[in-house]
Amino acid sequence: MGEASSRILYIFLDIVLPLAVGYALKQRRLMSPSQCNFLIRFNIICVMSVLALLSMWVLPLKPDLLSLPFFAFFNAFFPLAIIFLLHRQRRFTDKIDKGSYLISAMPSNTTALGGLCGYLLYGEVAFAYSQIIGVFQGLVMFFVLFPMGYYYHNSGQTTNIPAFFKANWKNIFINWNQLSILAIIAGILLYVSGVPRPAVLGQIFQGLVHVNAWAALLPIGYLIDFSHLKVYCKPTLDLIPIKMILTPAASYVLALQFTSDPVLLGSLLIMMATPCAINALVTARLYDLNVNLSMAPFITTTILYILILYPAFYLLVSLGYLPFK
Repeated sequence: MGEASSRILYIFLDIVLPLAVGYALKQRRLMSPSQCNFLIRFNIICVMSVLALLSMWVLPLKPDLLSLPFFAFFNAFFPLAIIFLLHRQRRFTDKIDKGSYLISAMPSNTTALGGLCGYLLYGEVAFAYSQIIGVFQGLVMFFVLFPMGYYYHNSGQTTNIPAFFKANWKNIFINWNQLSILAIIAGILLYVSGVPRPAVLGQIFQGLVHVNAWAALLPIGYLIDFSHLKVYCKPTLDLIPIKMILTPAASYVLALQFTSDPVLLGSLLIMMATPCAINALVTARLYDLNVNLSMAPFITTTILYILILYPAFYLLVSLGYLPFK
């Protein structure tokens, strides 16, 4: 099997199949919510930290990388700006629903799904790019999504303050989930110090990418709930062109002002077009917003990206029809 054919096969084996398995496990009650949460934490703390270390270890440091934090924030705030510019939020008179809609529009699955898809096309460098962007998207979650959730929770005049605000803020910002940040720093230090990465670690990296895909996407499949999709699908369909067409197109035009590197350009386009992220569902659940409303764009954009957008993008790049091939 050729390299192109094997990578196309990975789209099914590492993206479609884990989602289907996760959904089936939930329907057959073969996995509990606590087991799903454990898999998510294991992937974030262990697998993704090791991958971040190994990918950053061989990432050439260049000025172009300074644009990645900008695009991490652009990916979140550009869709929000479009929504307010077109007054799309006014369709929701209920504050709880409006908050869920706006929060769903911001985060994208740039780290897990974007990292995997970038790796399939461009290798370890693209995966490292996704990890850097993921760090700054984490800041968006803590400093933007959570305050928005608190605001719309109170604006909706719900009865109880979320238990989140009784938590220790030090534990929120300093915990094992941030281990990948230290891994990124460690990888950079090893690269700067001129320490060569052993060849065997490159083989380990390739294997862990597939472990990461299953550990990240199987819980997503588990969390998918179609029961309220019919109700909230239509009101949130506008997020598809905003997040998956306008945002990557604007990002690509801006990226041309920062770099001419075809790998960086292609990686950014893949990540800027990624679907709505699970971070929106987490925020909606923490602040007693409308989780079912947030679930709708999460499902529709994920299905569209996996089954149509990314395969089409992969095909165009493989055939050389896109300028950054």
